[in-house]
Amino acid sequence: MTIEDRIAQGKGEVPADLVLKGGEVWCMVTGARIKGDVAICGDTIVGIGASYDGRRQIDVSGKVLVPGFIDTHLHVESSCLTPSEFDRCVAPRGITTAICDPHEIANVTGAAGIRYFLDAAPGMLMDLRVNLSSCVPSSSLETSGAALSADDLLALADHPAVIGLAEFMNYPGVLARDRDCMEKLRAFAGRHIDGHAPLLSGRDLNAYLSAGIRTEHEATSAAEATEKLQKGMRVLIREGSVSKDLDALAPVLTPLTAPYMCLCTDDRNPLDIAEEGHLDAMIRRLIGHGCDPLAVYRAASLSGAEAFGLKDRGQIAPGKRADIVVLSDVESCAVARVFCGGVEATPDAFRGRTSPAPVGLGSVHVPPLGPDSFRLPGAGPTPVIGIQPGRILTDHLTETIADTDGDRRPDPSRDLARIAIVERHGRNGNIACGFVRGFGISKGAIGSTLCHDHHNIALVGVDYADMTLAARRLGQIGGGFVVTRDGQVQAELALPIAGLMSDQPFEVIHDGLVSLRAAARELGVVLDEPFLQLAFLALPVIPHLKITDLGMIDVDRFQVIPTAPDAQPSL
Repeated sequence: MTIEDRIAQGKGEVPADLVLKGGEVWCMVTGARIKGDVAICGDTIVGIGASYDGRRQIDVSGKVLVPGFIDTHLHVESSCLTPSEFDRCVAPRGITTAICDPHEIANVTGAAGIRYFLDAAPGMLMDLRVNLSSCVPSSSLETSGAALSADDLLALADHPAVIGLAEFMNYPGVLARDRDCMEKLRAFAGRHIDGHAPLLSGRDLNAYLSAGIRTEHEATSAAEATEKLQKGMRVLIREGSVSKDLDALAPVLTPLTAPYMCLCTDDRNPLDIAEEGHLDAMIRRLIGHGCDPLAVYRAASLSGAEAFGLKDRGQIAPGKRADIVVLSDVESCAVARVFCGGVEATPDAFRGRTSPAPVGLGSVHVPPLGPDSFRLPGAGPTPVIGIQPGRILTDHLTETIADTDGDRRPDPSRDLARIAIVERHGRNGNIACGFVRGFGISKGAIGSTLCHDHHNIALVGVDYADMTLAARRLGQIGGGFVVTRDGQVQAELALPIAGLMSDQPFEVIHDGLVSLRAAARELGVVLDEPFLQLAFLALPVIPHLKITDLGMIDVDRFQVIPTAPDAQPSL
């Protein structure tokens, strides 16, 4: 459509391509409810607050129209779905823009993984935008399948789907002025740079922000979010399958702060999307917390558009992209219809859409291992990862564990399970072992190749033979999730695209996750989402204690903890 077409349709000189008749437009700036039709020319809104004729007309009488929702930070890979299936899964819930960081697949396949998402974007109904992965790997304390330099990222920076630089997770590297970090920050100076600074405050936060970083999704308390708002950050309220910060941050979201707060899911799987929802679920819960509904819907739309420089959306107004959610009820966020760029998100709208060829097939290489690979010699004070359910922060615990025949063994009676990371990119075959508390596992093992951010094989169990079986089975199916017990595979879900995503419909993935969750519970696992919780235990840039293929990581000191109690730490 030409500018002339939009002007003519906006003036009502000719019928609009599409008219939504009889609803109320909720203005995210003034809070007014504007009666009248919404006229759309192609993918652009050309008229509100007046009567229009249209070549196609849809009656939305009695409905409230709000701008399309913007998920301001997520990793599509964590949904276990291809971009096109993710689109089909969440666009009908009102998500019309998703800003993704493909660093999961990039840590496996490098720049090819980012290009996979850039190639997928044009074939999607929602608008998929990409922030280029800043930390591949996330730190020097892990073995990834690839590494991306500033020059690698600059080669992709001018793609029309690219916004800027994704979450700068290596905040210790920023504060230490690490050369690679400085090169990337200089390369993207003046463009959007997404933040990632859990628990950072005071002068360290000042220093981090002085690098040009302006958004944050890692705030886990009202006090932390408030300080970050006061220091100029846009705070993204996050509610994923594991990282659940909405309850803590809801009191901070007010009409005063809403222009500077956004919503994101970060990591959410199809099981939770089907059972609870996506951003629509966040909206319902925030309103249920007593947050002002206008503030909530503003955070879900206009605030996200402004924070990430997307000036063409976030309002239902002439000249804006026709991203519209039609609500039959505001407080429950009951979505009746969704329009992405003027196209209604109906089942037919997703049929026939093409996806790029998958990347990262055959990327899971299991080194030689056996039950003895998971023994941990020594005795005495032992670091233990303490899970905080609903959070990716962990406790750094210490337990005295005896040596039995040259091994500090798992002890289900104390909820002490073996956790192991097996390098799977074929680089060094590292196997690191430690202890974790919080799974409640009393038999068998669970395993995953969705393991942030290096995506090596992560295992938790109390039986070394079952851990061995889980690792080998993950290699056979090309990656994914596995539950083993008594020498048998109890449940599995293959994720052959880089060991992260399936090529199957989201309904199939949902059913597979239901079976996996049930099988994990049979092992005694008490966590609602054990597989994504396991994934975050290997991310060495989230306090306080983690594990990678190099060993147990003291994140606060940013160093590897020696396996033997009396050894010296390594940097």
